[in-house]
Amino acid sequence: MTAEQIRNAPAAVRQWIEQEVISSLGLTPRAPVTIPPQASHLVACSVEDVAGVLEHVRGVLPAVNVLLELGRPGISFGQPAVMTFRLMDILHHTRLHDVGEVITCLEMINQALVEVKRDPSVRFCGFDNEGHCLIAPPTQASIATLWQNMMERQQAGQRAAAGLAAPAA
Repeated sequence: MTAEQIRNAPAAVRQWIEQEVISSLGLTPRAPVTIPPQASHLVACSVEDVAGVLEHVRGVLPAVNVLLELGRPGISFGQPAVMTFRLMDILHHTRLHDVGEVITCLEMINQALVEVKRDPSVRFCGFDNEGHCLIAPPTQASIATLWQNMMERQQAGQRAAAGLAAPAA
């Protein structure tokens, strides 16, 4: 099959192909530790929460990349709604070596949120059996907002530096 045929195939066919490729390459993600629902829950993170998580993982560039990757639009479904991200897409976009590294980064992010919130029951993200990462929609929006704010500050700093560096007329 060509890439175009795969892109145009029905969703069920694309998912089947994805699972077959994952299995054939031995990239099946290890099963995450299952946390009982009463002991853990996905939380809707504010921009401040996400900034705190970013500060905790700042020294681990792959974890920073994975965190910011979750600011991309995902697929929202369910009641209550969750945003889903394919672990294989995160792997591809962050250029990590395997899904295990992606999961390790996501676990670091979960632990950082525990530290930010000072609550061992909170979860930044969860996983399903289909190879997806799940987060609360407000969390995705907060990550996107934080990224946008960071870019605006960087651009303002560059403009200010260019203004200071310009010779007086």
